[in-house]
Amino acid sequence: MKRIAIVGGGIAGLSAAFVLEKCRRVEGEAFEYVVFESHAQFGGVIRTDQLDGYQLEGGPDSFLTEKPWASDLCRELGLGDRLIGSNDSERKTYILVNGKLVEIPDGLMFMIPTEILPTLFSPLFSISTKIRMTREWFHPPRHADRDENVAAFVERHYGPEMVDRLADPLLCGVYGGHANQLSVRAVLPRFAEMEAKYGSLGRAMVRARREMGSKARSYPLFTSLLNGMQQMVDSLVARLSPGSLAPGITIQSVDRAKGGWQISARGWCARFDAIILAVPSHVAGALLQSVNAQLAHELRAIRHTSSVAIHLGYGPPVRDGIPPGFGFLVPRSQGRRIVACTFMHTKFPHRAPADRALLRCFTTRPADRAAEEISDEQMVKMVRHELREILGLTREPLFSRVYRWDRAMPQYEVGHLERLGRIEELGSRTSGLFLAGNAYRGIGVPDCVRSGSEAATSALNFLGITGTQASACEPVGRPHAPRLY
Repeated sequence: MKRIAIVGGGIAGLSAAFVLEKCRRVEGEAFEYVVFESHAQFGGVIRTDQLDGYQLEGGPDSFLTEKPWASDLCRELGLGDRLIGSNDSERKTYILVNGKLVEIPDGLMFMIPTEILPTLFSPLFSISTKIRMTREWFHPPRHADRDENVAAFVERHYGPEMVDRLADPLLCGVYGGHANQLSVRAVLPRFAEMEAKYGSLGRAMVRARREMGSKARSYPLFTSLLNGMQQMVDSLVARLSPGSLAPGITIQSVDRAKGGWQISARGWCARFDAIILAVPSHVAGALLQSVNAQLAHELRAIRHTSSVAIHLGYGPPVRDGIPPGFGFLVPRSQGRRIVACTFMHTKFPHRAPADRALLRCFTTRPADRAAEEISDEQMVKMVRHELREILGLTREPLFSRVYRWDRAMPQYEVGHLERLGRIEELGSRTSGLFLAGNAYRGIGVPDCVRSGSEAATSALNFLGITGTQASACEPVGRPHAPRLY
């Protein structure tokens, strides 16, 4: 009987298991799979807690609506009626500049000005940057012969102030990284394509919006689940065979054995015909060291940063005094520990009682700075001090909750796509190995769903398990890489 091991029970690993479960039930194929998860709880960084009418998201609070894989999976799980959109009628975002919150002007799509007048009248940018924005419309096409960092790319179009006040804080909020390290081709591929074809990013974006027409604003920016993001995890786990789930087991070694794989943990070992490593790349690298040292080196070379999410709940007086909108971002030049703060009661109103406020603040740090770690109490004290200076928020919170994620945010640095090419080439020499997760071609929940689904489909194809119901084994997304997902 063929056996497939899935190491890692986060959303990528669970999505892989869901594809395998569907194939096994529809086809009646005699194969087994086991999902090994080192923690007692499945879901990785996805975690929802309910507290006195508040809904706390320890990890991602939503996903981008335009990427279909997560919402498609939710509908397949019977959660279509639980999908909710962000409250975009109240969508405003602020940037902290010289101690004051300045609203990002209308017409800025990510960091590209598509409407000149709101940008020209905004206090967010200096006169010199506004002139650069106007001149950018005449930027000639440029075909880059090599990768470059986002900071250099954006500065070439709009100047250094745009990097400091928008590009860096926006990317820090998503990746926990620096604009001067992240790869344009890996992080903002559409921008690189726009520059090559049109030159001006502004003109390219306006043209794209015009071609989309009414569809450009027909859906909310973010999508989540009414009962929290963990509802997706719980529904996935409920659809899997209980005997295929192995929580609380840390895989200690992975080796080749008899044309397949042998994995070991806690003094026992088991043989599998294929293996899906749906764990952080540095963990995958450590497991594969004895199998393929070069591949292990490339996997470990993908850096990760750590993050902390701090939730603070407040009563009616605080809610009335918080600015409208989704929250604010903090440029590094402002010298704060908070890099972003989301007003959860506005972004998704059901996550706090109608008269109360829920703030979620984020801090990040490089993974190698563990010595700077502080206690939860100190973290809350630090965040409250900065909120006092930024929002004038002096009241005691009704509660606080801290979630820590160590080395959870992969950095798509300059040369990332080239590294993925080497990983794919090295992996192709290692029969029956498939990689999935957020370290490769997308860090969000939809990308992880796609990644795990494609890895499972490829594992089934590798084992010759396709059958007559091939559609049942199709991934919930669009494939684009032969081995790396």
